[in-house]
This record gives sequence, C-alpha cells and structure tokens, in this order.
Amino acid sequence: MMTYDPDKRHRRSIRLKGYDYTHVGAYFVTICTQNRECLFGEVVDGEMQLNETGQVVADCWQWLGKQYPYIVMDEWTVMPNHLHGIIVIVDKECRGGSRTAPTEVKRKPLGRLIGAFKTISTKRINEMRGTPGESVWQRNYYEHIIRDEETLNLIRQYVTENHLNWALDRENTLCGETKHRTTRQNNLWEV
Repeated sequence: MMTYDPDKRHRRSIRLKGYDYTHVGAYFVTICTQNRECLFGEVVDGEMQLNETGQVVADCWQWLGKQYPYIVMDEWTVMPNHLHGIIVIVDKECRGGSRTAPTEVKRKPLGRLIGAFKTISTKRINEMRGTPGESVWQRNYYEHIIRDEETLNLIRQYVTENHLNWALDRENTLCGETKHRTTRQNNLWEV
C-alpha cells in the first residue's frame, strides 16, 4: 500500500487561500480542454466559427446562468480549445412564490459552479460523440477575482477581442514556440 506523502503527491491549490468563493463579485475564468485539444471550432478571418461541439459548450455556459439565480453571465467566448468567461455572483438570497415564504438560497462556490458546467457539457459532448467517460476538460481552471471596474472593463475587452488575437494566444497550440505577445496582453493575464 502506498502512503500519502504531501511533499510528493500534493497538488498545490491555485485558489486564493482563505477567500470565500461564494462572495458577491466578478470572477474571470478560463477553462481549457484536455491536452489543449482544439474541439470547439476554428478562428477564420478573425471570427470564431463554432462547430457542433462548440455550440454545446456555448449552450451549457448559458445554462449555468439560468440554472443558478444568483449568478450573471457577463462577457464570455468559446475559443477552439478553451472558454473565457466572466461570472458575476450577485446578492440574491431569497426564493419564494406568492404563497410561500422566502427561503435562503445557499450559493455554490465558484469551483462548484465550474464543476457543474464541466459535468453538463462533458456529458452532452460525450453523448453527441458516442464517447462515454472521455475527458473533455482539464482538471482545473484559471480564475481571477475582479476587484474594480477598470479591471472588469479591461477583461471584458480581452474576452470580446480574444478571437482577433488567436494566432498569438497562449492557448493556441498551433502556434508552437513562435508566439509573440504584446506587453498589454501579458499584463492583462497578470491583472
């Protein structure tokens, strides 16, 4: 039997230690496909052309916003091998009809929301492709807590213009080692 060695087998969390990811606010997320495989379509003349699988991803991303009343889907885009999106957790605490008392809604943390999206989209894609149990997404995701309006606007611009910079994008495995990024693009990833 193998014993657990935290120095060898522990994956270090990339989340902000001690932060409550159910907290009201805006979060920029990037979710990549397994092995950065281009599954969702292609960028043609600066426009993202979703294939059937990409459309499933888009539909599931929108589903997430409809499924959970306390989140708003801000700017987002599906790229050939990743998705960028801004999720805003809002302060909607109560549900109830005209004859029922309001009940408190327990918000899921950001990671659980992303997990729900990955589960639903993977299931639908695998059903469509006839590949049950196959991974579509990487194990983790990148997130950035958006702390002010200026940063929110910069990230919105980045998301909406992402397809225009696909040839230079770090997620474009087709570019190999010849990628060149502008200082502004590099700084935005560090925001």
